[in-house]
Amino acid sequence: MSETISWLTNDAPFAITFVFFFCLAFARGNATYWVGRGIAKGVEHTRFERHLHGRAYQRAQRFIARWGMLAVPLSFLTVGIQSAVNTSAGVSRMPVRRYLPAVAVGAMAWALLYTTIGLAVFYAWLALDWPWLVGGALVIALAAVVILRMRKRRIAHDAPDNIPPQ
Repeated sequence: MSETISWLTNDAPFAITFVFFFCLAFARGNATYWVGRGIAKGVEHTRFERHLHGRAYQRAQRFIARWGMLAVPLSFLTVGIQSAVNTSAGVSRMPVRRYLPAVAVGAMAWALLYTTIGLAVFYAWLALDWPWLVGGALVIALAAVVILRMRKRRIAHDAPDNIPPQ
């Protein structure tokens, strides 16, 4: 009995965090999958429908239906393509009976990665003597990058398209 209580008191933060991250990844994966399914449904009866029935799309559909079981979980171990893979699985109408196990495996891998390495980095950052200074500097740097990009886009948008030669 004391072993059970010891596990609950010592490992509960890990278990709770893992379950939280798993649910987060599982929900996000499914949301992007269903957005993809909605996109596929939305283009039916439009001029873009022919793309959904073309040879290349049919091949992509067969590929995702067959190999998506590997592509979906592996995408959770990458940065930047999770949403694209899950949306593509939805657009290509990967069968739900294959998608759900694949996204569950991917969500477990993602949760394990963030519960272990992600939290270790977070706690190491908190252990610094000046974590809020570092965090503040990162926020300021990020804001500066965003402002500069917005300004560059606005200048490019406002520039005349045809400048006469001089």
